[in-house]
Amino acid sequence: MFRAIHTFRRLLVIGLLAPSSALVGCGPDDTPLKAENESLKKQVAKQESLLTSLQDGNRVMQQQIDLLNQELRDAKQATESAKEATARLNEQLEAQLAQVKRMSAEIQRTAQAQAALSIKADDKGAQFETIPRPLDTVAKITEEALARNGYQIKAGFRTDQRAVYVTDRKISSPASLEVAGFRNQYLVSLQAAPGNATKLAVKAEFEKIAQGGRILAVGAEETAEIERRLIGEINKALDTPGRT
Repeated sequence: MFRAIHTFRRLLVIGLLAPSSALVGCGPDDTPLKAENESLKKQVAKQESLLTSLQDGNRVMQQQIDLLNQELRDAKQATESAKEATARLNEQLEAQLAQVKRMSAEIQRTAQAQAALSIKADDKGAQFETIPRPLDTVAKITEEALARNGYQIKAGFRTDQRAVYVTDRKISSPASLEVAGFRNQYLVSLQAAPGNATKLAVKAEFEKIAQGGRILAVGAEETAEIERRLIGEINKALDTPGRT
């Protein structure tokens, strides 16, 4: 096998050299060879130019890829920074909200304490009654009784130990020269008492109105009767089956 390959190589070399020897001996015209050589050189030059262009294009492409990668890294970093900033802002907002809630609760407690002191002073002259029912039940029935009789609650507060209501002023115009109108406003105070009871205080600012808007004098007993009427309404509702 190796001897056959060796023989083939020798024949190939002789075959390649024979034409050369013949050419040298005959002195042929080498112009076609030169032309072919020049053509090959031009093709090689073109290929080298194309290769150089491809290399330049690859460099530009790589630069663009590197730039895009850097922009991507910058964008990711900016996103992380924004997330951290948002988290810090949320923490600050939550802390501020908690502070506002604490301040609001403190303000409400202070306002309730001041209102309780003011109402305690205004209780003078009111009608009182201790009702053997819990504060929540009496407060609910009181609100219903006021609304049923046309008194809208203007201001007030309610806790587990105290409830206070101040109504709008209700006005009834005079029906005639003989029948006067009136205007009235209620202050109702409820205080939790021992034994699951509630201390009820009702004070009325009751005035009679004659035609022309003239205010008529009202005696203390007449005002007290107006106060007792509301207490009676509340007791009646509390005694009604199914209302409490």
